[in-house]
Amino acid sequence: MEATAQEVDATVRAAHAARSSLADRAVRAAFLRTAAEQLEAAKDGLVETADAETALGPVRLTGELARTCYQLRAFADIVDEGAFLDVIINHPDDTATPPIPDLRRYKVPLGVVAVYSASNFPFAFSVAGGDTASALAAGCPVVVKAHPDHPALSEYVAKVLRRAAAAHGIPEGVVGLVHGFEAGVELVKHPLVAAAGFTGSVRGGRALFDAAAARPVPIPFHGELGSLNPVLVTEAAAAERAEAIGTGLAGSMTLGVGQFCVKPGLVLAPSGAAGDRLVKSLTDAVSDTDAGVLLDHRMRDNFLAGVAERTELPDVESPVTPGAGGEHTVSAGFLTVGADKLAEEGAYDLLLEECFGPVTVVARYEDEAQAQAVLSRLPGNLTATVHLSTEEAAGEGRGPELLAELTPLAGRVLVNGWPTGVAVAPAQHHGGPYPATTSTSTSVGGTAIERWMRPVTYQGAPEALLPPELRDDNPLGLPRRFNGRLER
Repeated sequence: MEATAQEVDATVRAAHAARSSLADRAVRAAFLRTAAEQLEAAKDGLVETADAETALGPVRLTGELARTCYQLRAFADIVDEGAFLDVIINHPDDTATPPIPDLRRYKVPLGVVAVYSASNFPFAFSVAGGDTASALAAGCPVVVKAHPDHPALSEYVAKVLRRAAAAHGIPEGVVGLVHGFEAGVELVKHPLVAAAGFTGSVRGGRALFDAAAARPVPIPFHGELGSLNPVLVTEAAAAERAEAIGTGLAGSMTLGVGQFCVKPGLVLAPSGAAGDRLVKSLTDAVSDTDAGVLLDHRMRDNFLAGVAERTELPDVESPVTPGAGGEHTVSAGFLTVGADKLAEEGAYDLLLEECFGPVTVVARYEDEAQAQAVLSRLPGNLTATVHLSTEEAAGEGRGPELLAELTPLAGRVLVNGWPTGVAVAPAQHHGGPYPATTSTSTSVGGTAIERWMRPVTYQGAPEALLPPELRDDNPLGLPRRFNGRLER
């Protein structure tokens, strides 16, 4: 089933040949809506196929498919509105210094986009997921490298998307699909591939990122690689609601058997009585969590090995020991350690690395300086969370300061919440400083479309030669900035 280099080449060329079929915004918006409709119509078969390959369960998968369809429709609305084209028009102004000629700027699609599917979201971050939806919305054909954990589902979804494309006269090659590790490498190197989107491990993503940069013509590589998603609980917050924080943490770190990219993997909690109450609440809640199935045995083996390596460190305790729940399952747990062990470089750096699965590390700090020392050592993350007391959240004490200190660490900063659950919304940002992602862009939310476009400016072009998006009379009714004024 693995694609050969020749098959990858043919798939990319077919996608490249389909570019012009996406030129009409109305056509591609209709295509996205039809794709959502046909995915919904095939729901029963899709969910059954997905569950057979991932064991994520019908409830979780049905919800994820609904999210995927919502996302397709959301991008169709974005395409219809047209603001993503970022139209800016300046008429000549000889009085300016220096003089301004006639300038007209908007954004155009890059070309074929390579999409690398994720293991943990077989719908929402896979063949019809956010990278594909946003790329098609931008006017870019896609070639998807299927994840080996759900090959049959990938074929099924691709078939549905192609059928939706054909309903609007779009060649089926607009959505290509290839399987296999080597196919993934060939894909990022193909000269007709103009950009890539990836969700996966640091090791795999970095290898593809380097390959994208090493090409004779480098291409943008928007990779989501890994994230620890730190949580800081202030002493005042723990004193106010330790039990609720412990229970909430348990729910977040075990959600989806700990296989979410925004799972809180490091929690800074105060030492002392309030912190003890938090740990007790966490212990009780995690102990009541059922064992679950990880997506494949490779991940299960890595989880068990990672937990074993961490628990062997001196002074690391395990109030609830994560481990093998059965032949195919794992049980949730968490580790505790003094924050002083993490404040300086050494063997405990392992605890500052993501461990994929239902486990988190609770680092107990003695004072604010110790907590800040740990935070200062963290790499980039998708999210960072702070739990504040009522007074701190109202702006008293160090509340504003703590928010400012967490901002450089992540693309999404949460107050008194939990990072699991990434809403598909215009203001969403799912990205962060490296190694969370390899670019400053988001893979979730309306602005994800910006990854697959580039700006171009026409200077002194006669009206008759301009694309309709840039003409003075605005025949398409686009939002634009016209001679310095924002028009709608």
